Amino acid sequence: MYRGDLPGCVVLADGTVFEGFGFAARGWVLGEVVFNTGMTGYQEIVTDPSYHGQMVTFTYPLVGNYGVADHLMESGEVRSRAVIVREVKNSVWNSTCREAWVDWLEKKGVVGVGGIDTRALTRHIREAGAMTGCVAVGNDLCREDLLAAAQAHPAMSGLDLVSHVTCREPWEWPRPEGAPQPRYRVVAYDFGIKRSILRNLTAVGCAVTVVPAHWTAADTLALGPDGVFLSNGPGDPAAVGYAIATVRELLGKVPVFGICLGHQLLALALGFSTYKLKFGHRGINHPVRNYLSGKVEITSQNHGFAVEPPPVVSEALERGAVVGEGGVSTLAAEDMVLDSPFGPVQVTHLNLNDGTVEGLELLEVPAFSVQYHPEAGPGPHDSYYLFRQFTRLMEESAGFVAGSRARNGF
Repeated sequence: MYRGDLPGCVVLADGTVFEGFGFAARGWVLGEVVFNTGMTGYQEIVTDPSYHGQMVTFTYPLVGNYGVADHLMESGEVRSRAVIVREVKNSVWNSTCREAWVDWLEKKGVVGVGGIDTRALTRHIREAGAMTGCVAVGNDLCREDLLAAAQAHPAMSGLDLVSHVTCREPWEWPRPEGAPQPRYRVVAYDFGIKRSILRNLTAVGCAVTVVPAHWTAADTLALGPDGVFLSNGPGDPAAVGYAIATVRELLGKVPVFGICLGHQLLALALGFSTYKLKFGHRGINHPVRNYLSGKVEITSQNHGFAVEPPPVVSEALERGAVVGEGGVSTLAAEDMVLDSPFGPVQVTHLNLNDGTVEGLELLEVPAFSVQYHPEAGPGPHDSYYLFRQFTRLMEESAGFVAGSRARNGF
């Protein structure tokens, strides 16, 4: 086991302190302390822009055993402000990963604390809720000063963090060798987009132009897209008012597909509301029921906010009808159709752990979304079909005609 020479600690805003040792960079950082239950994918997790402003506790007890590599990056830099683990390794045992985890984190300037009882920390977050904290490495750490800094740091609710992670100018995602020839022109809004999403869009025949979060609907429509993708991202969706307004303008004019934050922004554009989860969903084994197909998908998730469930779902939760006896739900898809300014909206997916809304589909307008991550990165592949569903939506849309491919240069 790797062990750093300096002391390290995690100080939560409620005064709880966890002590261990420091590794990677020295110093101290502030953010919301959250936990991820994934057993693999530590590099993808810390480079996911949705973790901007947060510090990740890994519940799996050993992290860093297979090294790191460029092809596992989900963005151009590390987004998690700190890493909290039980046991840390600095080995390079995988032939595709040529750099060691601790060395890489130190080069990236990321503060790490190991030797933490991550099970106790996770239980505390589950009971008290995700909260701001300070992760510190170094000698002569003053707990009182660290606690005061953690308590003064702004909470996640009300924060627009998308502006910190979005691109500044539009750019084209390169089509890798062996990818199919593009049939669809897609504009992807970068609210903190993961590279795995772009790879999956390319794999189903999309040529992707990535645009900044502040890009207007008029600018997007001027590009003549066959579809618009709304990406994942960090922070409070209700604080990203400019994006909500843009989505509202795009609905009915072009097919729309949203993931994670994109799902929440679509819901807000439809007039629904969002709220902050007590401790969020972060991991790669979350069960979600698709009420249109009747199938259960094991999903990858990373979000701290959710769409407010309709009354029928809340009532079903109270009487235990979301999962039901023997795992069979007594809810039906037709029970979960909501009204909106854009016509009826079908709730398509629910989380089987807590009944949160995991999917929406407009019945009269070409648009749908899911709260989880069908691209995984890391995680299971149960939900890859959603990218093909997006291409079918573009084909079925009145805006998609044979001439559109010529218009887009295909």
